[in-house]
Amino acid sequence: MASATAPAAAAPTLAPPLQQLRHLAEELRLLLPRVRVGEAQETTEEFNREMFWRRLNEAAVTVSREATTLTTVFSQLPLPSPQETQKFCEQVHAAIKAFIAVYYLLPKDQGITLRKLVRGATLDIVDGMAQLMEVLSITPTQSPENNDLISYNSVWVACQQMPQIPRDNKAAALLMLTKNVDFVKDAHEEMERAVEECDPYSGLLNDTDENNSDNHSDEDDVLGFPSNQDLYWSEDDQELIIPCLALVRASKACLKKIRILVAENGKKDQVAQLDDIVDISDEISPSVDDLALSIYPPMCHLTVRINSAKLVSVLKKALEITKASHVTPQPEDSWIPLLINAIDHCMNRIKELTQSELEL
Repeated sequence: MASATAPAAAAPTLAPPLQQLRHLAEELRLLLPRVRVGEAQETTEEFNREMFWRRLNEAAVTVSREATTLTTVFSQLPLPSPQETQKFCEQVHAAIKAFIAVYYLLPKDQGITLRKLVRGATLDIVDGMAQLMEVLSITPTQSPENNDLISYNSVWVACQQMPQIPRDNKAAALLMLTKNVDFVKDAHEEMERAVEECDPYSGLLNDTDENNSDNHSDEDDVLGFPSNQDLYWSEDDQELIIPCLALVRASKACLKKIRILVAENGKKDQVAQLDDIVDISDEISPSVDDLALSIYPPMCHLTVRINSAKLVSVLKKALEITKASHVTPQPEDSWIPLLINAIDHCMNRIKELTQSELEL
């Protein structure tokens, strides 16, 4: 007579500890695209800002704690058993998913700019934890190189920065505008430095000059060594650079003025207008970079003209949006038309100096 008791199913074999870590890293990376495109969770409940930030910070502390625990047990021998590793991995995965769930509670009506900052922080934490899993899965676990990677892993940095994230859309807008001012300021200083030194590639070719100073020949010039004129500005180039620099200065002034208006007059509840100001302001720095890159030799005057026109278009649109918003209580304020006149003057001069390119 057959036994009434069926044989117990064999327990699934767990993967080795390091393989489990690599698999967890892969799972975490699969979450990244969803976070990038994920929408806010719909709810009929009124958004509680204070509760949201408390929960987000608590979730970040939990992620940091799990990262520390896992690092401690996997940075020494013997390694945990497969069963213990499974438990650790489940805890890490749960902590990450809990953090993402809190991020989804931030509704769009709190501001797109603010939501982008929180989303960026969320992506940094998820990606940082995935990096940590990959580092811990590398053997030998106690190699100095591995310990250095773990020590500076971005997951802890990202978790520690959570309390510094702006709490409302106005603060988020000011942070982004400040970053844009700094980007344009850096580009302008780099352009000015190159012009003052009259050597756009200063420092890049010094080693070549020293190593080949005794071996230069006429043939070297033909083959494109530093004496090649393509590495330097012609007189026409230098004349064209002047209004380009002025246009970049106007870009910096534009961003500074917008930032001041937002700081002094911006209202936290006017999230849509603040988002519009930030969106158009975000286009200024890349446009400045395009113009800055186009002035380096060999300079194409037509490209400089095109990139200047693009920058002018972005600047005027930024000024129009700012002027029409609540941050400009007196739209007739004289600084806006004055700045537009300065921008137009720069562009007209660039057109004059590049007109011959259009006639070829």
